[in-house]
Amino acid sequence: MSYLIYRCDCGRALYSKDTSKTRKCVCGKTLNVKKRRILKIAENVNDAIYEVQQMQEQIHGGSIFKTADEL
Repeated sequence: MSYLIYRCDCGRALYSKDTSKTRKCVCGKTLNVKKRRILKIAENVNDAIYEVQQMQEQIHGGSIFKTADEL
């Protein structure tokens, strides 16, 4: 089983199993996976997660998280 990596119309990178028909983005849009342009294919879920993280960091820059007491 492989995992497909693609983008939502909102710009977020997503992944799903190659057998999935639809996927819902956090923006609320339901995507037909088979009609999306596939950007990458990963062999396992860990590779898919890593690739999505890398794509998101390219778009939005490095993710810097702070705890509430640091704000």
